[in-house]
Amino acid sequence: MKAENLQGGQLFAFSAADGETDWLDGFVGRVNGNMLEFKLPVDGGALLFDEKLDGVYGDCFTAGKTRGALADAHHLLIEGDFINAGISSAYKMETRGTRTVIAPAKYFDAAWFDADFETVFAARKKWLDAHYTGQDPVLRRAISQLKTQLCSPRGKISIRWTTPDRWPHRNMWLWDSVFHAMALRHLDLDFAKDAIRAVFLGQEENGFIPHFATPDGKSSVTQPPVLGYGIAKLLEKGDDIAFLAEVYPKNKKFLDWCAANRDQDGAGLLEWFIDGRPFCRCGESGMDNSSRFDASARLDAVDFNAFYARECKIMAQLAEKLHLSGDVHDWQQRADKVNQLMNERLWDDEAGLYVDYDIEKNCRTGILSSAGFLPLISGAPTAEMVEKMVKLLRDPEKFGTALPIPSIARDSACYSTDMWRGPVWININLMVADALKSYGQLELGNEIEKKTCAAIEKYFAQYATFFEYYDADDVLPPVKLARKGYNSPYEVYHQPLRDYGWTATLYADHRLSE
Repeated sequence: MKAENLQGGQLFAFSAADGETDWLDGFVGRVNGNMLEFKLPVDGGALLFDEKLDGVYGDCFTAGKTRGALADAHHLLIEGDFINAGISSAYKMETRGTRTVIAPAKYFDAAWFDADFETVFAARKKWLDAHYTGQDPVLRRAISQLKTQLCSPRGKISIRWTTPDRWPHRNMWLWDSVFHAMALRHLDLDFAKDAIRAVFLGQEENGFIPHFATPDGKSSVTQPPVLGYGIAKLLEKGDDIAFLAEVYPKNKKFLDWCAANRDQDGAGLLEWFIDGRPFCRCGESGMDNSSRFDASARLDAVDFNAFYARECKIMAQLAEKLHLSGDVHDWQQRADKVNQLMNERLWDDEAGLYVDYDIEKNCRTGILSSAGFLPLISGAPTAEMVEKMVKLLRDPEKFGTALPIPSIARDSACYSTDMWRGPVWININLMVADALKSYGQLELGNEIEKKTCAAIEKYFAQYATFFEYYDADDVLPPVKLARKGYNSPYEVYHQPLRDYGWTATLYADHRLSE
């Protein structure tokens, strides 16, 4: 029995949908062909099976005549045969008859030998089968993956929350949580609301919200302001005025903090904090290693201002629901001002796109990126501007690649297959496509959505997983793309992440919204 040479991988973990999870010591594995790799709490070893594991469910599997299921956050029960390929001593494994119980050593409980396996196995399948009755394998897996991202309260995160991928990023991220909530709204609206609420738990008195939080800490930078966008999406499922009244003032404080602390030159446009690390110069933007940040530490950033202006427009709508007439006017004024300033300072008419402005060199950077299309989401561009942007999206040398929208223009000297330096990201694509349709560009918007979903489905068929990003030329499979400097099949941070959160959840949201 040999391990198959696959480069996919589906995360395998216990979900808060079924009970209490364990952020620190919970068992997390990865299904990869005929292997179940052990990743957390210690990365070490694997189990081999005679046949491929059916990884549709993220917490139970079949492999020929052998079956396995997570009984709780720590214990894996297996009925049938397999080979131990050398698991770490941090785990305890014991077999009695046909039953094997495996758990982190300090949590091992032999009482699970007496459990009814059929009951445990059926319990793990119940959530997915109840929330999606269709048989589309890609959508079923996307929803199942979302289930494994659901975490129970722990420490400072005192309500249910979500994480991008359980391994290696097991913390809670700001904009990831919003994108997860967008899919959750179709399945469990209460959990979707908790996913938004949880992000606000890390908010400081001055309004700051960290870009990630853990049960016992948080980061010192923020992330794109998209919480209002997420709140509005949840309210599409029915106005919950109590929920809105709870989160509205918190998002107001956050947006006020952004305006007060990220406008370094006082000119009215916002700048990300750029820390200059070689492979993550601007983690605050979410576009960690984008070429946009290579040569500058202070930029009036297109994406920051587009997100902020959209939030202001949405907050005006939310304020109207709360009958806060003064706020409605204030938010609309803020949105109009930022849109106007973007058009004056960031629009490059010759290039036909919005471009970051270097406030130290007093000029636009000239780097054409997918961020340049984001003012579409705030309604900034005029019809004439949109026509020029559409031209770029149709130009195969710019952004009209086989798989649009590359994160950097295809003909740019700094284009590569490394993360935000060229590859395609699902969140940007779907936001831009939706915004294009709001401008009447229905054909192009639908085309981008169709190609985006087709790429996800194509590589899911090959690797049975959802990737962090994709090749704009649609030539290289995601497993061959670089991440923060180079590609390595042996180093998780130097390969596009598998079973990545928002790829699956935004795909699910798109499909469930059809």
